[in-house]
Amino acid sequence: MDQSKLTEYWHKNLTYVVILLCIWGLVSYVLGIIFVKPLNAISIGGFPLGFWFANQGSEVIFVILIFVYVGLMSRLDRKYDVQE
Repeated sequence: MDQSKLTEYWHKNLTYVVILLCIWGLVSYVLGIIFVKPLNAISIGGFPLGFWFANQGSEVIFVILIFVYVGLMSRLDRKYDVQE
């Protein structure tokens, strides 16, 4: 693979990482800490939604984002022919 394709590959990889980490940060910090009081007006399974985001939501979203990242990187690896 030539240097320009390798640079493009890593740029796209870093773009994926930044976007996915921003989503995780939004869920864990903004929804779990900053907007906890308005979210507590909604209840899921007897627990306030703000409590759920602060305790379970960020972890669940993080695991989902891991699977999304694996899918995105598999597709990117095939596109640039660097799959294992």
